[in-house]
Amino acid sequence: MTDTVTTDETFVHPALFYRTELEYTQQTVSFLREGLTAGEPMAVAVPGPNLELIRTGLGADAEGILFLDMTEAGRNPGRIIPRVLRGFADAHPEGRVRIIGEPIWAGRSALEYPACAQHEALINAAFEGRAVTILCPYDEVRLAPDVIADARLTHPTLISAGREVVSDAYDWEAVVSRYNTALPPAPDAAVFSYGSEQLPEVRRFAVAQAVRLGLAGQRLDDAELAVAELTTNSVVHGGGNGTLAVWAEAGQLVCEARDAGRLNDPLAGRRPPEHGQLGGRGLLLVHYMADLVRVHTGDEGTTVRFYLTL
Repeated sequence: MTDTVTTDETFVHPALFYRTELEYTQQTVSFLREGLTAGEPMAVAVPGPNLELIRTGLGADAEGILFLDMTEAGRNPGRIIPRVLRGFADAHPEGRVRIIGEPIWAGRSALEYPACAQHEALINAAFEGRAVTILCPYDEVRLAPDVIADARLTHPTLISAGREVVSDAYDWEAVVSRYNTALPPAPDAAVFSYGSEQLPEVRRFAVAQAVRLGLAGQRLDDAELAVAELTTNSVVHGGGNGTLAVWAEAGQLVCEARDAGRLNDPLAGRRPPEHGQLGGRGLLLVHYMADLVRVHTGDEGTTVRFYLTL
């Protein structure tokens, strides 16, 4: 691992390209041992098998490091920044914080990937000017070439074969924009149009459809709350009305809210609430509850689609 010169207000966000388990272990363990030497608080959020590689490689040095299985903590890419990365960094406000985050692995679906790529891009905005280092590993053997190409756009520095270089392709905003694409039409969805007076009714509609499609227990409560947040946002911020569509797709319940509003803040829903903040948590709560959230916003309005496994 190449040492990176940092200052107290430098955000460091390298992509680590690896080809073997040995290379992965050597590079991540070296990165963490640099942090141990510097006395930095550290967290590791990677898929389970890679988590064990790092733990084994560190041995006794693993004590005191926070380990999270990214397939659970980051199942929805939209909650990684507020819950995993900011959650750890904000808990350690003094000095530099060091994190390994691997949000993209070979098991990610094509449906999930656009949200993953946008997440990696938005890290740069979320941590600008903060004393945080986030290393993001990428499996060059198992990931598609376009995923590796996107990593070169979303990370200002790149590490390959132990050598660190400045990315000549870095342009995170281009990635956010490219994956802000219109979502395909809902297949065979039940649809409800709502305004302020229909908010209780649209929630009842969503719950009835979710039950019909097989959702139950805590997941049903999650769906009801997420729908309540999105439809209320439509009334307050999205022109006063909207449409809700509900359907099942590939073993998941899908709920989609469309309205005439536009999200001008790319980090909307990805910031933890400030102390004493009363409003502005709707989309954040949806990210916390859902297995996946896809968003498209433009001049014609905004669509938020969330998925819950049945």
